[in-house]
Amino acid sequence: MIFRETAIEGVLVVEPERHDDERGFFARTWDAAEFAKQGLSGRIVQCSTSFNRRRGTLRGLHYQAPPHEEAKLVRCTSGAIFDVAVDLRHDSPTLCNWVGAELTAENRLALYVPEGCAHGFLTLADDSEIAYQMSEPHAPEAARGVRFDDPAFAIAWPTQVVVLNERDRSYPDYVRAEASS
Repeated sequence: MIFRETAIEGVLVVEPERHDDERGFFARTWDAAEFAKQGLSGRIVQCSTSFNRRRGTLRGLHYQAPPHEEAKLVRCTSGAIFDVAVDLRHDSPTLCNWVGAELTAENRLALYVPEGCAHGFLTLADDSEIAYQMSEPHAPEAARGVRFDDPAFAIAWPTQVVVLNERDRSYPDYVRAEASS
């Protein structure tokens, strides 16, 4: 696996290192020891999938509050997404900064989102499916979110948001969210 750093410490793009032959290719997509060598959480306790019918569907920005913070490894297995991590770690020099990566079934890239960062994505194609590996189980009482269009982050989404559920639409501004957490 090839780990590429981003502008936010701990957020990495993970590229499978392909071994091609006449059959196609083989590549590792997960190796706890390799993740540990990078200083990343190698713990996986839950895997989930998200299927999205329409291009322009936005999910996020989600995170879990302490003590249930989770790291995520996110991969697009069908279609294409613009995947985003927002740094919410108060002691980070990149607090409120974001990074985005285009993840597609064709490029097979993944985004590693560490504990303390919010995560969300916008579908770039109909029938996009996303696979998640998480370091902590979902804890409904710790579920939190911030708005995808919050001016505190100024995320440059690459296309118009067409589908957004009420929960994601109604998250408060980041400053207000932090005051109530």
